[in-house]
Amino acid sequence: MPNRAVIKVIQNRHFLTTTPEKSVRAVASHMRDNSDGAVLVVSPDDGRLLGICTERDLAFKVLAAGLDADNTQIRSVMTSNPQTTAPDKPFAHVLHLMYEGGFRHLPVVLEDGRPIGVLSARDALGLEMSNFCQELEHREELAVIL
Repeated sequence: MPNRAVIKVIQNRHFLTTTPEKSVRAVASHMRDNSDGAVLVVSPDDGRLLGICTERDLAFKVLAAGLDADNTQIRSVMTSNPQTTAPDKPFAHVLHLMYEGGFRHLPVVLEDGRPIGVLSARDALGLEMSNFCQELEHREELAVIL
C-alpha cells in the first residue's frame, strides 16, 4: 500500500482552496464548515499554489499573536511556497517528506503548479489502521486453527 501513487490516495477527495485576500475569519469558517484542517491558497489569476494555511497557522499566528481575524488577510499568516509533491510519487516517499519536514499536510500539484489535492497525516493513519485490521484478522484465523 505505501508504494501506491499519491494520486490513488487523493482521488475523488475534496480539498479546500481560497485566494490570498480573504480574511482569516472567512477562511477559518470555511475550514470549520467543511471539517478540514488545511486550505490551499491559490492565485486568483491562474490557480497556481501560493501557500497553505492550517489549523496550526490559525492558532499560532493569529490567535496566539492576538491578530484581528476580520482584518487580517490569509496571505499574511499562510505558509508561503510550501513543500509539495507530484501525483505520481509513491505514498511512502511522501510520508517520509512529511516526517522529515515536520508537517501534517502536503499539497499535491501538477507540473504547472495547480493543486489537485492535499495529503494529510491522517492518510498514514488510515493505512496503518488497514494493516492493523488485516493483522487482527490473520491472528483470529490462526487462533481458530490452533
